[in-house]
Amino acid sequence: MKIQNAQQRVDEWIKAHGVRYFNELTNMAQLTEEVGEVARIIARRYGEQSEKPSDKDKDLGEELADVLFVVLCLANQTGINLQEAFDKKLELKTRRDHKRHQDNKKLK
Repeated sequence: MKIQNAQQRVDEWIKAHGVRYFNELTNMAQLTEEVGEVARIIARRYGEQSEKPSDKDKDLGEELADVLFVVLCLANQTGINLQEAFDKKLELKTRRDHKRHQDNKKLK
């Protein structure tokens, strides 16, 4: 699915089920909360922290989808075409970082 299609689906969902977008500050707080949930899973599942019994059933994919949903909400409500912004950023990173990462001895 293209990002612009995902933005449209989120907008349609908000209009059908969410009444309206939360304001930008509320969505920013929600994004921070969702990223924290992703960090908790990764820290316990892949890092050195012990996983609590209550964490074992947490779905990393679901939490990443929560992050994506809120990012799409923020893009929609601030008028950002995220597909365009992402494509532009990927091109920039390709030009800027290709040689840098190829020559990084730490990555070999």
